Amino acid sequence: MISTQQIIYCINPGCNSPINPIGDSVCASCQTPLVHRYLWATGSLSAKIPPGTKVADRYEVISHQVWLDTQPGLPPDVPEELPKEVIHYLQLYQERLHLPQAYSFAGSIEAGVDDIDILLLENVPIDETGDIYPTVVEAWEQATAVRQVYWLWQILQLWTPLSELGLSRSLLVAENLRVQGWCVRLLELYQTPATEKVSLQNLGQCWQFWVASAKASVARELQNIVQQMCETEIELEAINIQLNSLLLASAAELPLVLKVAGSTDIGLVMAQNEDACYPNGFNNLDEPLLPHLSIVCDGIGGHEGGEVASQLAVQSVKLQIRALLAEVTEQTGLVPPQLLQEQLEASLRVVNNVICARNNEQKRQGKERMATTLVMAVQLPQRVQTTAGWQSDNAHELYLASVGDSRAYWITHNYCQLLTVDDDVATREVRFARNLYRKALLRPDATALTQALGTRDAESLRLQVQRFIVEEDGILLLCSDGLSDNNWVEQSWQDYAKPLLAGQVTVEDAVRNWINLANEKNGRDNTSVVLTHCRVSPKYLAPVTPAPPPVEIIEAQLQEELQEPTSFTESSETLLDLDIPEEPLATIEIPPTLITKPNRGKRWVMLGGVLALLVGGTSLGLFAWWQINPQGFQQMCRQFPQRVQEMCPQK
Repeated sequence: MISTQQIIYCINPGCNSPINPIGDSVCASCQTPLVHRYLWATGSLSAKIPPGTKVADRYEVISHQVWLDTQPGLPPDVPEELPKEVIHYLQLYQERLHLPQAYSFAGSIEAGVDDIDILLLENVPIDETGDIYPTVVEAWEQATAVRQVYWLWQILQLWTPLSELGLSRSLLVAENLRVQGWCVRLLELYQTPATEKVSLQNLGQCWQFWVASAKASVARELQNIVQQMCETEIELEAINIQLNSLLLASAAELPLVLKVAGSTDIGLVMAQNEDACYPNGFNNLDEPLLPHLSIVCDGIGGHEGGEVASQLAVQSVKLQIRALLAEVTEQTGLVPPQLLQEQLEASLRVVNNVICARNNEQKRQGKERMATTLVMAVQLPQRVQTTAGWQSDNAHELYLASVGDSRAYWITHNYCQLLTVDDDVATREVRFARNLYRKALLRPDATALTQALGTRDAESLRLQVQRFIVEEDGILLLCSDGLSDNNWVEQSWQDYAKPLLAGQVTVEDAVRNWINLANEKNGRDNTSVVLTHCRVSPKYLAPVTPAPPPVEIIEAQLQEELQEPTSFTESSETLLDLDIPEEPLATIEIPPTLITKPNRGKRWVMLGGVLALLVGGTSLGLFAWWQINPQGFQQMCRQFPQRVQEMCPQK
């Protein structure tokens, strides 16, 4: 039917007058923020339904295939047996930064066919007013050189996961490829017909029209890459290498100024603060890891050791990233992103085994085992020759890793983007194609964690390390669930981020403001917030981000630090049961202890593997000793009995 008035319902079930006009930001009756959830209606049938139509007495047709859920507080309609067309959306949930997700089904009685349901998608490239973001083609000529290359890089990274499911055609439909600032986002997924063979040649042919009008500084290289894709049987990896080199060379043309601040707060109710973060407080600006590293951990285990686990994780990560930054600084050539991602994954496995070993040492079982969530960002300053031919000390790479439900957001003047995916039961149900996300959230255990650092051996961890390029001014926000619960970040980012972006408050003040918001809305929990203000505009050219100190200085610092043992205070409350299997558990092979370092004669130290067997009360010291001074570590190992010597990693 054609609606006479566009209305939206308040999500507060206790609201006495829940009906509000579409476009209002808060409920006139109870002041609850109104949720405007715009959806993409798939299929040719939905395209025939005119704007102004009310579908299923719930969905308002705003424009061509853009619908608004006017009752977002109600659970969506989901059939007991999920249709085949939905499964691929669920399997690709880890790619939610770029891909839409299945939301609901709506009957199409208004179109005259009441036995056909229309699949509705959420997390689509539609802004808060219901307008679709522009296509790559529409935004191409106005984009900077680095952004043009970055868009192509993201499309290329989606090629493999989509091709494996027969969905590569989704990347060949120009109208389907939308951009929200730096980020490429798809409207929907298209199945590649069985009779049609899609290859990189097809992708190159699509790109030909774009690169013809690329910015001058990258045009020749892009045209060469696309020509190879169109004319030869070139491997995907070869294109990846060339495109990555051009991406970093063009990003390095920009200045980069980073300002980091962080703090953790006990909240209004808890007796202990089981969160930990780095940096913590506002007086450690001379630390050598700043501004390259930021960490937030949320300990689990209450009186059984959540505070210990989060502190162990922060200290262990700091030790490893110091050495990694020093190694990267010494490289004469670019280290591939895949190798750096593997290195960071291995580092997290070591962190896991440090905590796991402490659990084993103290004979903790089941719910007694301590653990922690973790979200961390590492800005790796690789040297690269820019497209203009001069040597830059920073290629603007930002690596992001998370385990658990601590989150990372990227915020600019125009948008707030969630970069991480929670490791909880609701997400697990979606990944295993058992349910749609909104329905999975109705489970009583929906937010219970399915993995964290320290509960089990590192082989059971399912890790994802993402690589981003900092090519616009923005804020990287890391936080624990004390702030991210109930979508407080998504609802409040404009009030708390824009003053920092406009230079009206300092990074330290912004951290305090976010924590005050968390205590106001969710004071029953601890809260940790770490902000990195990233600036690449030419007006910020002045200070240069310092390079990490050389390995020799780090070794001296570590030896000094390790002279005094770290002590922790046991916390006093049990928070969460993490004994929930991933079902089935993902078995991920730990990288080998040693692999070849690119462009250098000596070997690249990989963290993990057999080192986990040595961790215990002095695990941080053993790890740091082996990583920084392998000869000395081997001399120490020779003093052990033969069975212990066999556990020592070999240099």
